[in-house]
Amino acid sequence: MTASTKSRLFSFYDWSVIVVMLTLFAIVVVGYVAGKLGYMGGTFDKRLSKLVIDITCPALILSSAMTGQLPDRRLILPLLAISVVTYVLLTAIAWVLPRYLTQRKEWEGAMGFAIMFGNVGFMGYPVVASIFGHEAVFYAAVLNVVNTFAVFTVGTMLITGKGEVDGPRFQKKVLYSTPMLAAYLTMLIVALEIDQIPEFVSQPLTMIGNITVPAALLIIGSSMSNLPLRAMLGNRTVYLTTLMRLVIAPLIVFYLCTALGFSSFVVNINTVVVAMPVATYGTILCLRHGKDTTFITEVTFFTTVLSMLTIPLLLRFFL
Repeated sequence: MTASTKSRLFSFYDWSVIVVMLTLFAIVVVGYVAGKLGYMGGTFDKRLSKLVIDITCPALILSSAMTGQLPDRRLILPLLAISVVTYVLLTAIAWVLPRYLTQRKEWEGAMGFAIMFGNVGFMGYPVVASIFGHEAVFYAAVLNVVNTFAVFTVGTMLITGKGEVDGPRFQKKVLYSTPMLAAYLTMLIVALEIDQIPEFVSQPLTMIGNITVPAALLIIGSSMSNLPLRAMLGNRTVYLTTLMRLVIAPLIVFYLCTALGFSSFVVNINTVVVAMPVATYGTILCLRHGKDTTFITEVTFFTTVLSMLTIPLLLRFFL
């Protein structure tokens, strides 16, 4: 590849990613306005959050394995392996590091969640598609199986119990939640290379799953509408968490997985997925479990905005 061709390729990637980020952020703005005008908020947001977690997100996970484009079978195990390595590493970081980065005990769990989980299902898919092509969405879905498992196990423990001596801990029923059941089934479909899913099954799942992205982003925007302007300007803890989520965590994962001998293609896709802004599930899980959404909403806002800059820069660094 010549220097000029590579330069044009980078420019194309940069613009594609920026367009995706601007599009998704525009939906957050609509949610913010809807919250300010009273169309969203309170009980409505909680019910919509439950709908996203229990119905539309499982449909999105399942539909990702029904695109008709099967991945290279040889990459399935490496993708699962690199994802396991990634989230074991991020779990250790999320469980230990927050106690040194914030003096507010009640923020430790949310901060750990923000550092650990990127917006894979909601923003990762379109960004990966814009960089690696539509077929790469399926690879991102394979990576998302481990992420989904971690969100509803470790992530739930962080949101509900981190920093609370008597707080609720891991519950086995999380393993049988609808997102987890969808993740198990998706993994089976991928492993068995089942590509003949009837349209009367795949199309409704796809349509319902498509609700997930705008609904989740609207919820984030609505949650932001409850914040005073000063809170949206952030604080030291928000800035440190943003730096960890968008820059330091992806670079650590990139270098570690490269050193472990994973192929560059697998490492690159995994790094892009890890470089996403904070997962919208943080806000949704806080709402569902009655936790304060102030910190998680602020850091979600900051990372979503700044990711429009950091993701193209990271692509120039390692792609």
